Amino acid sequence: MSGGLYSTEKNDFDQTLDLKKIKPYGDTMNDGKTQLSFTLPVPAGDEAIEAAKQLLKKMGFENPQVVFHKELTKGFTFFNCYGSCTHTVDFTSIHVPKVEGTKWDMHETDEFIRENIGRPLIVVGASTGTDAHTVGIDAIMNMKGFAGHYGLERYDMIEAHNLGSQVPNEEFIAKAIELKADALLVSQTVTQKDIHIKNLTELVEMLEAEGLRDKVILACGGPRISHELAKELGYDAGFGMNTYADDVASFIAQEFVRRKNK
Repeated sequence: MSGGLYSTEKNDFDQTLDLKKIKPYGDTMNDGKTQLSFTLPVPAGDEAIEAAKQLLKKMGFENPQVVFHKELTKGFTFFNCYGSCTHTVDFTSIHVPKVEGTKWDMHETDEFIRENIGRPLIVVGASTGTDAHTVGIDAIMNMKGFAGHYGLERYDMIEAHNLGSQVPNEEFIAKAIELKADALLVSQTVTQKDIHIKNLTELVEMLEAEGLRDKVILACGGPRISHELAKELGYDAGFGMNTYADDVASFIAQEFVRRKNK
């Protein structure tokens, strides 16, 4: 967000960047200017606008403004709002668990597998459970990949099997056994009521029951997946937004060699 909207306000705040006390940036450093949107279960009108403003104040926003509102359906109103955030965070204290290893492109990963493993790695992927979305697993597995990053099917040293969507966990495991998979990739897009948590947990429990958990590299991915969450659920790695086949392939190859060396 930039220009105009707050240009008439007095810039009487400290404009020094302090990574121990960062806040949103709009027109000027430390102005806290923020844009957000939400829906309230109330009919459109002056009362609804006031409710939105009061809610913004309770969230810690000064000078709340409702710049757009529209009744979505009877009894529900959507708002676009602006305000100045009063809270700060210490950026220097933040530590986010991340997948360990070096990210390589397709050719580098192929060469690493060729030199250190000597055979193609077998990778089986699917959108499991009731999840009907394939965009995530296709972006990682399909030959054309996504956003200029080739999928695993294009790798010379990876034998990729994309099982598609709505694959029950028991069928996923059965196929992994049949193909003698080295790695399993699970994509989860549908997350309403945390159904992805239940499904991901179930898969780990089933693999453990079959005595297979330690015999495969297990990774999951999706818009609500983080590496931290994946580790908590018993996975070796989690891949969220802005990750591609490069990230997944590099991790699988390096993790396989780490285990082999142990």
